[in-house]
Amino acid sequence: MADSEHPRLILKNWLSMEECKELEFIHKSCSTVGYRPNVFSTTLSHLVATNCTHLIFPFVSIREKLKEKLEEFFGCEYELVIEFTGLISWTSGGSIGWHSDDNRPYLKQRDFTAVCYLNSYEKDFKGGLFNFQDGKPKTIAPLAGDVVMYTADSRNIHSVNEVTDGERLTLTIWFSRDSSHDEDAKLISALSQNLPQRSDNVSHSCLPLPASGNMYWFSSNQASLEESGFNLCWARLHVLGYNVYYSQEMSNFSDLSELLMEPLQLARGDELFYQEFVNILHALQVVQFFHWKGSEYRTSKVDIEAGKVICLSHSQREKIDYLKSFFIKDVRLAETVLHSVSNDENEHRGFDWANFSAAVTAWGDYIGKLHKEIQVSLPYWRTHQSIFIVQFDGS
Repeated sequence: MADSEHPRLILKNWLSMEECKELEFIHKSCSTVGYRPNVFSTTLSHLVATNCTHLIFPFVSIREKLKEKLEEFFGCEYELVIEFTGLISWTSGGSIGWHSDDNRPYLKQRDFTAVCYLNSYEKDFKGGLFNFQDGKPKTIAPLAGDVVMYTADSRNIHSVNEVTDGERLTLTIWFSRDSSHDEDAKLISALSQNLPQRSDNVSHSCLPLPASGNMYWFSSNQASLEESGFNLCWARLHVLGYNVYYSQEMSNFSDLSELLMEPLQLARGDELFYQEFVNILHALQVVQFFHWKGSEYRTSKVDIEAGKVICLSHSQREKIDYLKSFFIKDVRLAETVLHSVSNDENEHRGFDWANFSAAVTAWGDYIGKLHKEIQVSLPYWRTHQSIFIVQFDGS
């Protein structure tokens, strides 16, 4: 939509539903507490820092296509750089008033914005309408797959209405004319220090490593972090119906938050699954993968082996409940913030540990595939592509 006073472009169905769901999986299995109240975020640098470098691959072609389209539409005679890439979700209570995206001295390098909607208004969340102060369209109801592009300056002042239910998810990318703010150059530096060692066991080399616990701690009252709130990883498992069990003696830990780095098992109802996950982020990624791809396994004719699911003992249930009360101090808050409108229709579906076990294997295959594909597909990432290939090849 050409408007010289308020230059912006709306692209319908620009991303496929599969692309939207894959990015949603990445965000819900890796996100940390964000930069504003009731906001969660996942950045590319965070993926590198938490040993999830392979999860950058799904972004690469999307970023490049968006940059090319933006340069074409806005008539750029120069090569833009991507200044920042982030998956950002707004949960109940999240909003932002009128502003431009370059409205702070430290944001003046931002020239253009692309917001890709990954889920849909009224279906997945309520509230959260996007509004432009001037020009047309005035209001955008986010729909999965749609993209809005606009200049980051005062010609496109905008706001987001308060989200009242569910989790509103976007892929947001800012572009700059200033090459000193090239996000890829910064990623190269991080990659050179954080890439995992080569391993014949690709799944093992791609196991996630949680960031510091305070990056996952959400509280509606920042002044009372110890008395309220919840650990985001633990709470995302909870709202999907899972409990976390540690076999280690709690007396071995002076700080229970150290458990986030320790091996654990998952329980559901009165049942404990045999699989041991290396840490809570590993467990969360597998669960979110199952939540994303679970329908592919519900019809599978598989049986769980004897002994792979056992009934929880009374002492095990007590331990689970005690730790949940430590990591989710406000259960109602967690369920309100992380409630998914679209999950209501699915919450009573039957659950089968056999199908979940199949998803555990499929998750390993998925990340192994990404690990290999990123080595051969990084030519699409034009800036520093040769450095990427050398680093990923382990040379």
